[in-house]
Amino acid sequence: MKLTRILISIFMIFCLSAAIAAPQKELSPRWIAFNPLSTKTIDYQPWQQFLNKYVSTNDEGVNLVNYAGVTAAEKAQLSKFIKKLEAINIDNYNRNVQMAFWINLYNIATVDLILKHYPVASIMDISPNISLFTRGPWEMKLVKVKGVALSLNDIEHRILRPIWHDPRIHFAVNCASYGCPNLQKQVFVGKNIDLMLNAATREYINDPRGVIVADGTLTVSKIFIWYMSDFGGTDAGVIAFIKLYADPKLLAKLKDITTISNSEYDWALNSLHKENGTKQ
Repeated sequence: MKLTRILISIFMIFCLSAAIAAPQKELSPRWIAFNPLSTKTIDYQPWQQFLNKYVSTNDEGVNLVNYAGVTAAEKAQLSKFIKKLEAINIDNYNRNVQMAFWINLYNIATVDLILKHYPVASIMDISPNISLFTRGPWEMKLVKVKGVALSLNDIEHRILRPIWHDPRIHFAVNCASYGCPNLQKQVFVGKNIDLMLNAATREYINDPRGVIVADGTLTVSKIFIWYMSDFGGTDAGVIAFIKLYADPKLLAKLKDITTISNSEYDWALNSLHKENGTKQ
């Protein structure tokens, strides 16, 4: 019996690890097209209005969403805006506008998903239940662009990561969790995409959710572990990336750090009314 319990525990740990393991970058060729000469922009006013009204920053610097305050009419309006974005032929835009489009669509689809299931303690509790190894909504088809049904994983790992190869993407897309980089209060647009990516990356790295150095040991967000290949593939690569965006105080603490000692992530919902989450 004792051996059976041990085996079951090992199996459950394996299942959880498999459920949240980061997918590899795998480019979907249908999204390669773009127009480098295009000066066209995309209007995100409805999304900006939502952010203005429902996202606020707490004393710890975490941007929280007032999911409970969103009315039925406003939920319908957000869903309607998603339909408008879905109708865009994204091939006709330049790369910066495309990148902003996919980041915004990811974040809007995530908020829309939470609103459809709210109240919920964590996004990880939303699951298609297609297998024992599936936890979370990452492969659920949430939007349709160019007639193609897309999941959050499709947007992040089959479009954003393999086209741009930019690790700052991880600090722009928001998974509706307390441990996640902030859902930014300002929409991403092509003309300021680089500045916003830098700001989002710097904000998270200099926050305890991203990086903690205490007693000579380094604890990082699991984002750096799940996607280590995007940060050089080694502890040294992650640390070098962190140093690029660390403020002077953090940079001084990192001076003699050469390895990552621990990693954490809080999957509690990034709700204005935060419930207890689980650090992993």
